[in-house]
Amino acid sequence: MKAQRKARAVTAALAGVLALTTPARAATLLRTDTPAAYRLAPDAQAVSGSESTAGAPLLQPGTHTYRDTIEPGRRKYYTVRLEAGSSAYVSAVAVPRPGSSMGTRDGIDVALEAPNGAQCGLVRHRTFLSVGGAYPVADYAERAADTSGVCAAAGTYRFSVERGDAAGGDAAAVPLELKYMTGNRDSTLLGDPADTPAATGGGPGPVRAGSGFNDAVAIRPGTLDDEIGPGETHFYRVPVAAGERLAASARFGDAPDAAGSSYVLTGLRMGLNNAARGYVTNKTAGYRGTPATLTLTTPPAADGADATGGDTARGMRLAGWYYLQVSLNPKVGQGRPEGARIPLTLTVDVGKTLKPIPQPESQPRTAPASQRTAAGHRDSRLRLVGYAGVSTGSLLLLALGGWTFAARRTRRTRR
Repeated sequence: MKAQRKARAVTAALAGVLALTTPARAATLLRTDTPAAYRLAPDAQAVSGSESTAGAPLLQPGTHTYRDTIEPGRRKYYTVRLEAGSSAYVSAVAVPRPGSSMGTRDGIDVALEAPNGAQCGLVRHRTFLSVGGAYPVADYAERAADTSGVCAAAGTYRFSVERGDAAGGDAAAVPLELKYMTGNRDSTLLGDPADTPAATGGGPGPVRAGSGFNDAVAIRPGTLDDEIGPGETHFYRVPVAAGERLAASARFGDAPDAAGSSYVLTGLRMGLNNAARGYVTNKTAGYRGTPATLTLTTPPAADGADATGGDTARGMRLAGWYYLQVSLNPKVGQGRPEGARIPLTLTVDVGKTLKPIPQPESQPRTAPASQRTAAGHRDSRLRLVGYAGVSTGSLLLLALGGWTFAARRTRRTRR
């Protein structure tokens, strides 16, 4: 008996070792303290936006980055000087605490006003996408080079950021990162991607993604492996030239204890922002702990699309670095070991002609063990019911035959 117990113990230990040395695509359990926070620009200049149009601080264009904070229900003003006939993009990034839960109506509105108070372009509204978790959100207010009317003139314009209602969520002030960029035409390349080395797939271990626009890892077309934890948002940047399109897929692998996982409605997210941090598109999907994939494909960059078009068309009017963001809802981590992470495979293609990007699977090729067991029990019950039905039917036929035979004999006897 002792020998048998020792053998079982050795077998269990070997199984544990094998479980720890499974391929990278298996779920990993790496210890982390908290989800990585958005990394603000280290040289960002602190400003304090005015709550009225008077006394608003001036933002300079170019490489300057500014930081501020904003509370729920507040609006802050800043000023920018625009030249006649130039494009202008003034962006704001709002950064909730990692893993926090925000109000369903919480987010930011960004807008640009001419010196006489006329609104220039659209008010851009972005929510924190909060169904159990919040992600950094960013967008810009813009003035296109071909704008006419009062918004085409040179002068000092007002840029505003307004935060929404935090009811039901975190009411703390959130950091803001502000940036003002200009260009002579919509197709201006904002930063030359050729000057920056980029990571590619196939390297040893997962790539170390950035946590924001400032440290986003540069990647080239191909496939790379990463890992992501609940409440995290990973940033990658991809060079897109004029006339090129971008396609991307993010495949999320198995989560630890996937068999007992609950469904998280917006468990997965993949977003895209352009070279001036303007919103392009956002994709979300539910997650149950089993493999799932998000995909996106854009129209060509800098194709002269009308500024009044949809979000994606407007967002692709620039060439330069495009910022992919991949997020995992903090609810995915509920009920799992602390520090649990899941494998992430990112596939990116850029060009005038794109290769097919893998599409999401409608169902897993192999159902989880719990589902297979339940299905087996269900099939067994159905077989028993079927056998019972056949047996009952056979008995009824035999009884009917016997009754008919007995009736005939009775008639013969009476005759």
